[in-house]
Amino acid sequence: MKIASWNINSVKARMPNLTEWLKRAQPDVLCLQEIKTVDDGFPRMEIEALGYHCSVHGQKSYNGVAILSRVTPDEVRIGLPGDENDEQARYIEVVLPAKGGVVRVGCIYLPNGNPVGEDADSEKYRYKLDWMARLKDHAKTLLKFEEPLILAGDYNVIPRAGDCHDPEGWWGDALYRPETLAAFHAIKNLGFYDAFETLDGRDGQYSFWDYQGGAWQNNLGIRIDHLLCSGQAMDRLVDVTIDKFVREGERPSDHVPIIGRFEL
Repeated sequence: MKIASWNINSVKARMPNLTEWLKRAQPDVLCLQEIKTVDDGFPRMEIEALGYHCSVHGQKSYNGVAILSRVTPDEVRIGLPGDENDEQARYIEVVLPAKGGVVRVGCIYLPNGNPVGEDADSEKYRYKLDWMARLKDHAKTLLKFEEPLILAGDYNVIPRAGDCHDPEGWWGDALYRPETLAAFHAIKNLGFYDAFETLDGRDGQYSFWDYQGGAWQNNLGIRIDHLLCSGQAMDRLVDVTIDKFVREGERPSDHVPIIGRFEL
């Protein structure tokens, strides 16, 4: 089973890129972030024609997440628990039938958090840390099911210096600072594994390149798209790849897909 994640940066603007990649990569599950459309505006017809079921949690013009799956989910959860007043569409979760049981997949678009503010107390950065705390609480609950669990998405977290073309220049940004890394490691320490870091771990393997400053042309990237796997999922992980070539296409997203292949 191929389970992938891709910040598409507007599903309507990237439909040719998305359909071409789906036909080429043939994932069984694709988690999309930043779809930037309400549920009714999601291009279900075109995607369903390629053999996918669409689970969508949309928002007008901003955010939005979706999970495309070859099989119909047994369960769908919309939104991250812990704050009933949070209106940002950043989390969706499905339970899918798999060989001998099920696999649970959460699709995450974690807040960016910038600007941080002088004392790291801006509203946007506090929201990021609060959201990560809520994700930790929910992930802790999900681990109790003792099933293969993959939390996939754009985490807006640079885990290590080797995941960034300029660690010194990025240090202090909301994506790469002590509070962010502590919150990320607190989630991992529940019992999750970073699929790419565990199976590959090479420095300089990025998943995002800005549109400005010749970032793509000069490989000035960062790795912020991750597959966090429970122990049960990690035991079944065969390999993980980052489809860097997707960034070369016409009108590409600034992110590229990351794909895990599991014996599920």
